[in-house]
Amino acid sequence: MLDLIHEIGQTLRNSRLRTFLTGLAVAWGVFMLIILLGMARGVQNSFNDNMGSSVNNTIVVWGGMTGKGYKGYKAGRRINLKESDMTAVAKDKDNINLTQVSTTASSTANIIGPKGIVSGFDAVFPEADFSMARVTMTAGRRINGPDISGRRRSILISEDSMHRLFGNDAKAEDVVGKTIRCMDLSWNIVGVYNHRWQTGSYVPYTTYKAITGFDDNVESLTAEYEGIVTEEEGDAAEERLRATLASTHSFDREDNSALWTWNRLSQSISSGKALIYLQWATWVIGIFTLLTGIVGVSNIMFVSVRERTHEIGIRRAIGAKPRSILTQILAESVAITAISGYAGVFLGMLVLQAIDAILSNTDNPPVSNPTVDISIAVQVTITLVIAGALAGLLPALKAIKVKPVEALRDE
Repeated sequence: MLDLIHEIGQTLRNSRLRTFLTGLAVAWGVFMLIILLGMARGVQNSFNDNMGSSVNNTIVVWGGMTGKGYKGYKAGRRINLKESDMTAVAKDKDNINLTQVSTTASSTANIIGPKGIVSGFDAVFPEADFSMARVTMTAGRRINGPDISGRRRSILISEDSMHRLFGNDAKAEDVVGKTIRCMDLSWNIVGVYNHRWQTGSYVPYTTYKAITGFDDNVESLTAEYEGIVTEEEGDAAEERLRATLASTHSFDREDNSALWTWNRLSQSISSGKALIYLQWATWVIGIFTLLTGIVGVSNIMFVSVRERTHEIGIRRAIGAKPRSILTQILAESVAITAISGYAGVFLGMLVLQAIDAILSNTDNPPVSNPTVDISIAVQVTITLVIAGALAGLLPALKAIKVKPVEALRDE
């Protein structure tokens, strides 16, 4: 083994420039493959961050205006969603994938702290829109079930709101448990969260309703599902939801203008497919870029075999087996490919880290954490070994076919 390594090193040193240029082509191909895969992963991460952790399993519904008459009702009738619709949708046994239904309300009331004011909040159920956002709790907790059932005056604020209300030197763990004023009432801060772009405040929906005494009308309904994996299933869930509300509010279920829907189920599945296609396209482009360097390796091995014909003849004449010649040529090819490829992987990782460091300081970056994990590194390594072996296979086969007598006559 040591003799083989020494021979490989000696051969590569004898043609430094040619080996360097060939290795550079391989390194560039691998470098571009790593960059493309990392950026594709960054786009996927950014998509997931912006969409939220469970936002992809919901359908949001708003009331609209009927576009056609139905059972004596004229067209142009306003459809106002109600709290009771949540119960009707939840009891629909045909919606087997439905897990829960919720709603939200918004207010522009000022929230007053010791050192500042912030405007507006959302009244939510624990399972409503806020829980779908990917946020990090800095201290405390979110709005929970006891807040809803007990109609507690609990409020959840962002770090941005905390600094506006309590000053820039305020700490989340010190703020939790303190009270602030809103709607002429005291509210207890139960938690502080951090998010890249979300800065709203949240209170229990039932508490807000009890204070304001507004009617049964709600702005929207959010239905959450589980176990839906195809666009067809997502569309079927939307049709079933529409049918339930059509029966409750007496409008034609085919009247698309009666309800406005945002089918995040189908949208997320469709976007997921697009991201998968992006990953495949990235691999295809990267592999073809890598092939440019692999062809170069094959060419240099052909040249190496041609230049060493006399040497190969001598080795064959003194008893070297064809397998040893084949092993040496393949090992040289794999060595060039592997060393250059690992250099490309290393440089690619450095560039991705630099990109991540630059973009992490911007708001809502187009890519998030554009890195490649260990599985990708393993795949690239396997690809390099296979490619290196294939690149040296034809030159190696040509080498073992050289007859000793003809090789010794070759000049």
